[in-house]
Amino acid sequence: MQADVTRRGVLGLAGAGAVAAATTMSLPAWVRLAAAKTPTGEDPFTLGVASGEPIPGGVVLWTRLAPDPLAADGSGGMPPRPFEVHWQVARDEGFRRVERQGTYVTGPELGHSVHVEVDGLRPGRDYYYRFRAGDAISPTGRTHTAPPALSSVAMNFAVASCVMYEHGYFTAYRHLAEENPDFVLFLGDYIYEHGPNEYRSSTGNVRNFVNGHTYTLTDYRIRYAQYKSDPDLQAAHAVAPWIVTWDDHEIDNNWADEVPENDGQTREDFLRRRAAAAQAYWENMPLRHSSAPSGINMQLYRRLGWGRLATFHVLDTRQYRSDQACGDGTQIGCDERLDPNRTLTGPEQEAWLLDGLARSDAAWNVLAQQIFFAQRDSAAGPPERNYLDSWDGYAASRDRIVNGIIERQPSQPVVLTGDAHRNYAADLKTDFYDQSSETFGVEFVTTSITTTGDGSDTNSGGKTIMSESPHIKFFNNHRGYMRCNVTRDTWQTDFRVLPYVSEPGAPISTRASFVTEREDPGLQSA
Repeated sequence: MQADVTRRGVLGLAGAGAVAAATTMSLPAWVRLAAAKTPTGEDPFTLGVASGEPIPGGVVLWTRLAPDPLAADGSGGMPPRPFEVHWQVARDEGFRRVERQGTYVTGPELGHSVHVEVDGLRPGRDYYYRFRAGDAISPTGRTHTAPPALSSVAMNFAVASCVMYEHGYFTAYRHLAEENPDFVLFLGDYIYEHGPNEYRSSTGNVRNFVNGHTYTLTDYRIRYAQYKSDPDLQAAHAVAPWIVTWDDHEIDNNWADEVPENDGQTREDFLRRRAAAAQAYWENMPLRHSSAPSGINMQLYRRLGWGRLATFHVLDTRQYRSDQACGDGTQIGCDERLDPNRTLTGPEQEAWLLDGLARSDAAWNVLAQQIFFAQRDSAAGPPERNYLDSWDGYAASRDRIVNGIIERQPSQPVVLTGDAHRNYAADLKTDFYDQSSETFGVEFVTTSITTTGDGSDTNSGGKTIMSESPHIKFFNNHRGYMRCNVTRDTWQTDFRVLPYVSEPGAPISTRASFVTEREDPGLQSA
């Protein structure tokens, strides 16, 4: 299928709302199938479709039945009984060459979500998929399988993070969909847990949450439904498979293992909340059943490959961490952050990561994770001021990872990061306090899709950070996402930014591009 047809197609994937936004375009037939409904006129596919977890032979297909997505009881308007959902995967958008199909039974205990693990597909191929429930036919999604295990085919993917619904419109997701990536890497804060107007943007909250602060499974289901009703987000999901991990706002700001933020929650209250949030997260993400939660626990750190080009070590820096040092926040002179007994990943995940890096034969080893990895000083002159929720607050834990990389010498490490609500690019040093020390890799930090509202090219805080941390080579305060184009020898990251998010329809542009070479680690301006 031609690229321009794909781009026109994704604008209609989300159903009536997206089609209305694309009335000047001639949509292909596979998009118009989204209009099919039940005889009663109810559309159970109001939350769109998604795919994820690409491997050479398959993907996960996702949808969730919700004819009344914002129903106050969190049911999505579905009756409390099981339903059969039929699914199809085809080589063509007209579904003349169906390669896999079957039936999935879902019910109220799963929020009527669907997680189909499709295998037996060909590696490195585009596929189209759809669902049917009764007489209703879902929008069509496009997905892509990972290339063969020994392949070094190039990859083009997007990186996104941090989406506060009230702070702005999801225009960045629309532009991301139009880029037609092989896959999307999402690094946390898919939703925010706050009640209406509890978290104010400096440029004003421009949309409203329909429910209050999220604590129960019902609360989280409604919050996800509001997000997933957005046509721009639906378009981004429908164009390519996603690889996801969570950060804090999927549950509670700056939570750490079994410790909530200091907002009056008891430990027992928080654990009930964490279990509810974990279930809602799995219900709404295109994850495999191996990631389904058991109580408060959810297996999210995992490894995915893109042939021999790249291995993605997807981390979870929330479930296993020590509580933040010195009461959290941004502080000067917190010696507790240096304690070697403190951990960000937990010992099991740390050993898993270092073992995987030692075994990898990929050209690029990617740490797909949530929080700023490189040292970052936000105070002008001595002493140093650190953000204690990031790797700076767990300095010994970071040192173990850095030393493990130096000892094992995996092929080129690249750290991809979310959380910061700003764009950054940094060289990774064996000693961040000695700029003459070896550069062993690079870190690219994506800004938010909307969080903190309209941005700016720079600010005084960014200038201070770059002055005090010279290994950080780039800072930008706009909203947007990253686009990565990778071959066996070179990695290019483009910082794609919007001038505003307080109104829909903002244009997209590339603020900066950086290249790093596999045989010569370190950042170069593209």
